[in-house]
Formats: sequence, C-alpha cells, structure tokens
Amino acid sequence: MSAAAAGMADPRAAAPARLLPLLREINDLKRIRSAGRPSSIADRLFAAAWARLAAGEDATRLAVATTAGALAATRLGDLDPPLLRRAGIGAEEVASIRQRALAETAAGLDPALRAKLAAALDAPGREGPLPGFVARLAEQPRAGATCPDRPRIVLEPPESHAEHCLMVAVYGVVLAPVYGADEGTVFLASMAHHLHNALLPDSGFTGEMLLGPALEPAFEEATAQALAELDAPLRAAVERARRILPDADSPEGRAFHAADTLDRVLQIEQYLRAASTSMDFVLRDMALVHDGPVKRFQDAVLSEMGLLP
Repeated sequence: MSAAAAGMADPRAAAPARLLPLLREINDLKRIRSAGRPSSIADRLFAAAWARLAAGEDATRLAVATTAGALAATRLGDLDPPLLRRAGIGAEEVASIRQRALAETAAGLDPALRAKLAAALDAPGREGPLPGFVARLAEQPRAGATCPDRPRIVLEPPESHAEHCLMVAVYGVVLAPVYGADEGTVFLASMAHHLHNALLPDSGFTGEMLLGPALEPAFEEATAQALAELDAPLRAAVERARRILPDADSPEGRAFHAADTLDRVLQIEQYLRAASTSMDFVLRDMALVHDGPVKRFQDAVLSEMGLLP
C-alpha cells in the first residue's frame, strides 16, 4: 500500500518553514526561569512528564498535554494555574488566559492537533515516583559543538539533556501531522533517546568517534541501566518507542529526526543570535525602553549618557 493510500504524509516532506518562528519561541523554554522554582521550564516539564508516565499515564494523552503546556508557557512563562489562582484570579479566568496563550502560539498548527491541544491544556494527571535518571539528565550538560580533530566550542550556559529531550519531544508532537506520525510514539522515543547520558557525560561527536567499536556496547549498557529503573510495563513501552531511533524510514522516525535536528541547530542559533544582537535592535525594534509617561525623560537620560543609537 502506498503512503498516500495509507493516509501517511509524503515521506520526502520537510518540516514547513512557517513553523520556524514557533519552534524558536518554544526553544526558549530552556532558558526561562522564575523565583522559587529549580532550573528551567523545559527541565521541569521533562520531570513532570516522566512522573506522569511512571504513574501509568497514556503516552499519547501525555504527549498532547505536555505540548499544550509548553506552547502556553512560551507566552506566559511560569504563570501556571496554581500561581495565577494564588494571585486571586478565578478558575474560569485562569482557564481563559491559558487558552488564549495556547491559541496564539498554536494558530499555525494542524487543525486537528490544535483541537486536541486545547482539550488537553492543564488536564490533571497522577504522578508516580521519578526514575533516578531524570535528575541525572537534568544535571548532565550537552557537549556543545564538537568535531573530530578540532577544538570543542564550549557554549555557556549549556543546555541539559533533560531540556534537549523535552524540546525534541514537543517538536515531535508539533511535527507529527507533517509526517503522518503517531504522537505518543514520537514523544516517548524523544523523551528517552538520551538515556545513556544519565551515566555517560556527553563528549559529543569527537568523543563518540574516539570510542570507536566500544561506543555501541557502552551506550547499550548505559541505556539498559536507565531502563532498569522503570516498572516493566513502562520499560516495555519505552523500548518499543525507541525502535524508531536508528533511521528515518518510518513516519515516526522522520518526525523524531526532524525534531532532533531542528533542536540541535536552533540551540546553537540562539547563542549566535544573542551574540550578534545590536543595541539599536533592542532599543528600537524590541522597545526595551517602551512607551509610557516617562519615555521622553528616559530617552533623554540615555542620549545624555551616549547610549541611544
């Protein structure tokens, strides 16, 4: 049966360029933090998803719920329901605020996915005990840019493996309709594709090449140790999902590898974008000193100090 006859996306299809601004925006969840909460939003979404998986939640349901939460957070940051309620905002208004944030970010996505995201936003779920590898992946930094026979390019601050896995999982759900992929499979495989780094620090492409024939056995052993921390049903589900990782021959494999590649490149892009941002852009285009009753005075101060382009 052909891909078209099976209702699958064209296997040659590339991720639509119109999604790039949204993917960039989601990527910043690795760098958004707030008082009283450890690490980044992405790190915490990773841990929350594994807690729900450990409690037996269906991977597809969780994939959509986690992605909905990530999309809302791109606009609201850590203004989640508990904090908004503590600030005195009623439950109905909280739900409305969150749905507006989701609708803004999800506007360009597949219509069927948009509907599922809206229904899943802030859906309650049970939490089970966190596998030990979750905390270790949150502590394990990514290698940066490495290439054999060249010095490593160390980029600060580094992202964690938890942040990377969460981002690939969310990207995978966003891209799943493009490739006709199953969201739950892509999500679960993405969440678990760096289990070996819970034990092994990331030496990047350079280190992997130096390991040579020892690479695959070491990765397999490290992955097995992480999988052993899961209960049997979840372990079996993760092992099944991870079968898509070696190639891009299936819709799920294509969605995963598209998501993984985009996150790796967009992570580096944000370092370069930050380094090349000009004061003129920040002050004029981003309105760092924005309109208000004292704007004229503020501009005069900056001009006097020689800081106004």
